[in-house]
Amino acid sequence: MLSFLLRRLGQAILVVLAVGLLSFVMFRFVGDPVQSMSREDATVQEKQDLRESLGLDDPVPIQFAAFVGRALHGNFGVSYRNQRPVSDLITERLPATLELVFAATVLALVIGIPLGVITAIRPKGALSNVVQAVSLVGVSTPTFVTGIMLILLFAVTLRWLPSFGRGETTDLGWWSTGFLTGSGWRAIVLPSLTLALFQMTLIMRLVRAEMIEILQSDYIRFARARGLPKGSIHYRLALKNALMPVLTITGMQIGGLIAFAIVTESVFQWPGMGLLFIQAVQFVDVPVMAAYLMFVGLVFVALNAIVDITYAIVDPRLRVQG
Repeated sequence: MLSFLLRRLGQAILVVLAVGLLSFVMFRFVGDPVQSMSREDATVQEKQDLRESLGLDDPVPIQFAAFVGRALHGNFGVSYRNQRPVSDLITERLPATLELVFAATVLALVIGIPLGVITAIRPKGALSNVVQAVSLVGVSTPTFVTGIMLILLFAVTLRWLPSFGRGETTDLGWWSTGFLTGSGWRAIVLPSLTLALFQMTLIMRLVRAEMIEILQSDYIRFARARGLPKGSIHYRLALKNALMPVLTITGMQIGGLIAFAIVTESVFQWPGMGLLFIQAVQFVDVPVMAAYLMFVGLVFVALNAIVDITYAIVDPRLRVQG
């Protein structure tokens, strides 16, 4: 087991370093930050001095090594656009993104699991067909189109919910939360629903497929032959066994939600890390972009490692193979 953990840790470190290196290489073709930061009447010498002060005249390997060395101490450099430490910007924006991802995950589970059970119990019913059709439309529609449609309906036409922003927030130490204010709850409804739509459909279809397979198994037939109530068969036996892959997929999708929150945060002007990344791309703010991508890569790697370790603990065969 120890060798398995060490191997996973080594793989995680290599993946994060690879993501950081690819980020640096790609961002060299995004644009020149010196042009964005310089005055219109700046001389060539002033631009060169600025380039040297930022360390942009060094070779890419040296820049990357310096970035990794600072990152190991929690220092991701200074933002070109905001002239502030990148770690401070991430600390400010991280609560908004994590709360949005948390709300989207809860919505996906609360809505997706019951719909999956309903469509599995009566797979050929009218309600099941309607849910399946709506889910296909929902998953096929781009996220930004879904967000704009929700804004048009609930914010512009009905005027029930705000169309942008996070609402009022409350500071709990370094963490700012909108869950303690009414405007914060109202502001998170539309972006969380937009972000949760794809995961909701995925969970519903996964629960439906697992439930249909389990309901045809021998022990379910035996339970029916013994005269157990349908509620016990459907929810205590079938659903309980169908939730294991659902929880695994949900854990894996959390990293995807953090990564794909960029579009949702842009549509709703949600002040999270995704919006910070979009602004950094527009300004060629390389330290912010590199730190964001390394953070997302670290989240993906950590979640994969947790799932693998959990499987190794639950299934002894994986430990033997390792």
